[in-house]
Amino acid sequence: MKWNKITLEIREEVEDIVISTLADIGLEGAEIQDKQPLSEQDKKQMFVDILPDMPEDDGVAYLNFYLDEDEDVNSMLEKVKAELEELRMFVDIGSGMITLSQTEDKDWINNWKQYFKQFYVDDILIIPSWEEVKEEDKDRMIIHIDPGTAFGTGMHETTQLCIRQLKKYVTSETELLDVGTGSGILSIVALKLGAKHAVGTDLDPCAVPAVEENKEANEIPVEAFDMMIGNIIDDKEVQDKVGYEKYDIVVANILADVLVPLTPVILNQMKKGGIYITSGIIDDKEETVVNAVKAASLEVLEVTHQGEWVSVTARKN
Repeated sequence: MKWNKITLEIREEVEDIVISTLADIGLEGAEIQDKQPLSEQDKKQMFVDILPDMPEDDGVAYLNFYLDEDEDVNSMLEKVKAELEELRMFVDIGSGMITLSQTEDKDWINNWKQYFKQFYVDDILIIPSWEEVKEEDKDRMIIHIDPGTAFGTGMHETTQLCIRQLKKYVTSETELLDVGTGSGILSIVALKLGAKHAVGTDLDPCAVPAVEENKEANEIPVEAFDMMIGNIIDDKEVQDKVGYEKYDIVVANILADVLVPLTPVILNQMKKGGIYITSGIIDDKEETVVNAVKAASLEVLEVTHQGEWVSVTARKN
């Protein structure tokens, strides 16, 4: 099956009004291509510390709309032209050039799965939920993961650094707090290692269904892993729900710029003697995070590296 693709060239400033206007005639689900720089809020919600170099913003945006090949594309094009001409009477929409093309049918949600294959973190096998476990791997610890639309396959160096630290510190009595849970992979690893209970927090609502699916895939009891959405750094309600001085381990695989404000806050959730495992730290931010940990009166136990990434492990004395 093919799709008819309608592309509009407009000014960035009118993206919203054009999308809203065309939604009124039944043209929905716009794909936006522009060169606008990311906001600070955007950067904080991304799971990379160094962003790729972007081309200079030229003020031009391209809106792509997809129509089923059975739909009357000519009729829709006429409606689009009419709506754009009417908009021109009120705002400068830019060139308004319309291009029609065809594209092959894509499973946009699942197409990325071709890049996620099973792999090992030491003696742990992490395998996509849609792959079969080989006979020779059946005696290993096996973690089945389908991140869905949440972050966290385990392939990234930062996640692997955290997993190795969890292997060192998790016991059968461990109460774990997982800040920035994503797919739930770190909590699930901890529970598979024998932890008693895990609590996860995340900003992204997509983490909730991802965690539920991965709990089921790994046969994690419902009551063993609780999940909540909210910002534990500055949301008192989330802090209260998470609880105070009750966690043996806090793991936070986020960004260095988030770890700095998180660290003095998360002390309140940790037991005396609790372990704080952090990652998501690009190597040139190592000193920044270490200094933040020390400033919070935590004892740095270990700093580990993998590639360009760093994990800092500390203890609350």
